Amino acid sequence: MSGEDPRPHRPALFSDLTEIIDAAGGSTPSSRAEIAAATAAVVVQAGRSPGDGARFVSLADRVGLDTLAALWRDAEPVSLPGALWALYLLRQWCQTDGDEVTRLWRAGEALAPAEAAVAGVADYADVAAIQQLADAVLAGVYQGDLDVALERAAAFFRVVAAGRRSLGGADTEGPDVADLAARNDRVAGALSAAASRWRRGTLH
Repeated sequence: MSGEDPRPHRPALFSDLTEIIDAAGGSTPSSRAEIAAATAAVVVQAGRSPGDGARFVSLADRVGLDTLAALWRDAEPVSLPGALWALYLLRQWCQTDGDEVTRLWRAGEALAPAEAAVAGVADYADVAAIQQLADAVLAGVYQGDLDVALERAAAFFRVVAAGRRSLGGADTEGPDVADLAARNDRVAGALSAAASRWRRGTLH
């Protein structure tokens, strides 16, 4: 890869909270909800610039997941920032705990075959396939298929929820398995609702 970039100069990818807020309009919006909505819209628009999608798939790696959390974690789940936060969390989970995610997926895949087909993970997935799915979902956001990306992620969470319930008492530490499965189902429902709003042009 040469040291020269033939494209016109563009600002470096957002490195902190202040830069993302500035990019959203130059002045601080009046509420946290407005900040979340404005920055999410900026990220989606910027990520759809030719050649930039891959850079935004790894956005959390570049700016830090804490930066995205400060922006989007408290957003309404059925909103653009809420949906983006869920997708970046999914990618982080698959990257840092791929063995566990794969175990849950394999346990749930046969129990939710329709959802597994929508998610699009390879048959009898390994860790690499699970991580590729998370990257592919985010890539879809920046390739113009945001509603499809959200539906794929929703389906993935439903398969994982089925896997958790199937494994039942195999997990003896941490939050209750039923609670975790219910949480996965809630995320899935929010993502599907967000996809519907996007198709209607009302997701902000």
